[in-house]
Amino acid sequence: MKIDSGGKKTREKGNQPFELIAGHAALDLVNTLDWRFRDTGTEELIPGYAELVRFVVQCGFLTAPDGRRLLRNAGANRAAQVVSAMRELREAASQVFYSVVEGSDPPLEALRGLESCFKETEAHRGLRWSDNRLRWEFPAGPLAPELPLWILSLTTAQLITSDSMEMVRACGNPECRWLFLDTSKNHTRRWCDMKICGNRMKARRFKAQHR
Repeated sequence: MKIDSGGKKTREKGNQPFELIAGHAALDLVNTLDWRFRDTGTEELIPGYAELVRFVVQCGFLTAPDGRRLLRNAGANRAAQVVSAMRELREAASQVFYSVVEGSDPPLEALRGLESCFKETEAHRGLRWSDNRLRWEFPAGPLAPELPLWILSLTTAQLITSDSMEMVRACGNPECRWLFLDTSKNHTRRWCDMKICGNRMKARRFKAQHR
């Protein structure tokens, strides 16, 4: 991520890593639809299946070799379906998270969408005996193209049903509003990244005070 001439967050193309600032992958996922509240429009940071796999690998859920195997084995139509389903999960989750930030009840439609996704994911997990204990795991064998979606569904379900929801905040920049977990000592964190949105908003206030 860098600052362009207009002081906005931009991302290099190609293999530029995602900016994982949220403290939880479910919030980082929501942040992949950048500039949600900008008048000039949003920026999609996961335009295709390759970027989705890259995101899950960077979050640490899959190894790089597993990511390459997924990319080799996923057909175009199935990969496109996974990306579409990921966006449905992401947008339903975003409605819940931003409702919590604003102190309002989440839309019923969003809750139903998440419930459907969570149930679909759980249907693919089974009890496996591994390392002398039972574990809930996805099927062994060739990696399913849906695996990145299932992983993100599980991590979203974990956060949304946890006490950590009390720490979900949005960046104080009204155009950015990236989500993050406020784990600061006094729960006073205001910005997604102090070097980007924090400094920019401070500069705006300084200019306004001296006009």
